[in-house]
Amino acid sequence: MKDYLVIVESPAKAKTIERYLGKKYEVKASMGHVRDLPKSQMGVDEKDNFKPKYITIRGKGDVLKDLRKSAKKAKKIFLAADPDREGEAIAWHLAHILNVDETSECRVVFNEITKDAIKESFKHPRTIDIDLVDAQQARRVLDRLVGYNISPLLWKKVKKGLSAGRVQSVAMKLIIDREREIENFKPEEYWTIEAEFLKDETVFEGSFYGINGKKEELKSEKDVNVILNKLGDKFEIDKVTKRERKRNPAQAFITSSLQQEAARKLNFRARKTMMVAQQLYEGIDLGRKAGGITGLITYMRTDSTRISDTAKKEAVDYIVENYGEEYLGHSKPKKAKEGAQDAHEAIRPTSILRDPKSLKEILSRDQLRLYKLIWERFLASQMAPAVMDTMTVHLLNNDVEFRATGSKIKFKGFMKVYIEGTDDNKKVEDKLLPELDEAMEVKSKEISPNQHFTQPPPRYTEARLVKTMEELGIGRPSTYAPTLDTIQRRGYVTLDNKRFMPTELGTIVNEIMEEFFPEIIDVEFTVKMEGDLDSIEEGENNWVNIIDEFYQGFHKRLEKAEQEMEKIEIKDEPAGIDCENCGHEMVYKMGRYGKFLACSNFPDCRNTKPILKEIGVKCPKCKDGNVVERKSKKRRTFYGCDNFPDCDFVSWDKPIARPCPKCDSLLVEKKNKKGAQVACTNCDYKEEVQS
Repeated sequence: MKDYLVIVESPAKAKTIERYLGKKYEVKASMGHVRDLPKSQMGVDEKDNFKPKYITIRGKGDVLKDLRKSAKKAKKIFLAADPDREGEAIAWHLAHILNVDETSECRVVFNEITKDAIKESFKHPRTIDIDLVDAQQARRVLDRLVGYNISPLLWKKVKKGLSAGRVQSVAMKLIIDREREIENFKPEEYWTIEAEFLKDETVFEGSFYGINGKKEELKSEKDVNVILNKLGDKFEIDKVTKRERKRNPAQAFITSSLQQEAARKLNFRARKTMMVAQQLYEGIDLGRKAGGITGLITYMRTDSTRISDTAKKEAVDYIVENYGEEYLGHSKPKKAKEGAQDAHEAIRPTSILRDPKSLKEILSRDQLRLYKLIWERFLASQMAPAVMDTMTVHLLNNDVEFRATGSKIKFKGFMKVYIEGTDDNKKVEDKLLPELDEAMEVKSKEISPNQHFTQPPPRYTEARLVKTMEELGIGRPSTYAPTLDTIQRRGYVTLDNKRFMPTELGTIVNEIMEEFFPEIIDVEFTVKMEGDLDSIEEGENNWVNIIDEFYQGFHKRLEKAEQEMEKIEIKDEPAGIDCENCGHEMVYKMGRYGKFLACSNFPDCRNTKPILKEIGVKCPKCKDGNVVERKSKKRRTFYGCDNFPDCDFVSWDKPIARPCPKCDSLLVEKKNKKGAQVACTNCDYKEEVQS
């Protein structure tokens, strides 16, 4: 019989921790939450201080039966769920179910699943943090009050199956507001003048800056011609500025920065990033000699950039041994951003000594790529800044000033290991200028005026949206991925070329929310509510008071919406074609993912069709049909023949409306991180797509 029962969330963790703790400990998994609010009813009593009604989650009966059986035999029970609000709530629910005194030292938390961390955490058990529990409970009750009150209203007034959530509605509004910005955007003309200069045999580039030392904007061709008419072919170097510039490394990952960088560098969706990170955190079997199942990274839901002294020392030793003392960073840690919970560390490897190369044969491809990203980012964060030699040259011609800039990496520092990604995929490269001195004269080889137009703001990618939500203070590390997943599952937004676009359904729901529940989708209100939830966690506020303050205004708006919201009828539009099954007219209907074609003779005829978008290419297989854009079950775009099922031509890559000049076969447009490329499906012909 075991003396101690330890309850964690997942079976993977249970096996690892049981091995670390030894024979006296039995470790069981609760498989996440065991109790929750009922799905079939509100589950919150608005008249009795918003008292939640918790029930056992369906399917958890056998798990609880097994836990109760083990609990009866154990001398002491330790609750070791994840070290965050959600984990604290799971521990609290388990304490209630298993009759564990929540004021006893029954709670154990650890930031990493390694032998030393686990053994140390069990030396310092604590009581359940009721403030943390209340903060989670407040969020859950708040979201339930919003969702279960507004959703039935949307069913009644708009369409069955619709729903509205608190954080999701704000995320959806950000996407819709951006779409409005794009639709209302008016491009403005502007010009640049680029020049190539010749110094001896060396060519270097510069750009127009201004006149008489004052920066000038060129808004039309007329402005450009005024400048060009002033220029001769000889330029005098008026000033040369050389300086040394330092570039500091990025800090170790937090949840949002990990999701953003994994999207940029690995092409991972937020949900996939968190799923793979969870696997690395919970433990990977490294083999008996290497220690068996071991957690490879620290806890992945965090907004703190703090690093433990032990991890810092290990990184220092590794850097000195592998790169030399000159690569060692001495920067002071930055303060945590306002609102960060700082409950645990940044995301880092549990041991810097486990380099990615040593794990190549053990980890899956996705696990290795994400681990490598985390390992390199952490190591780089502890390294010295990169040093750049920069040079700026001011060139004059009849009071017209051009400027040329160059830079050279003098000392790589952290860049020897890792360089943070950017949304525009710009690389850090040497841009060298020849040796130039003041009063020297150079000739212009070519002067090129270029017309441009300002571009609308880009649609949100998952990475950009996570970054925006974090900057605004919407949601918390654990909510980003589920929020993005939810608004897609509800059919309020779609991903087109990895960028969010609102659907017609999403726009309708957003307009209703704007009119009747403006505070729910107001960014400032949502940020304040996150602050209030944090204040509950800090013990500064009572959760019932916070919910009550919100509910008073919300309830009034709810009553007003019930009375004043008109029923919105989404009418079927005639499609102008007949149903091939029964001859009745086909109509456009609104579905979960937007409009589709359906027979007007429903329910007698259930014929439906997707709305196909032609791309102007004839089918290369049957030569008779047209290639159209389609969507897979997972909403991924692919291309097929409109004669399907008679013709089965399909392609993930977009076909091009011209044959290969080399072998006359089908050309397709392939997309990758660097952009797009046209390639032949039969031979090795390729061409770059000009952006």
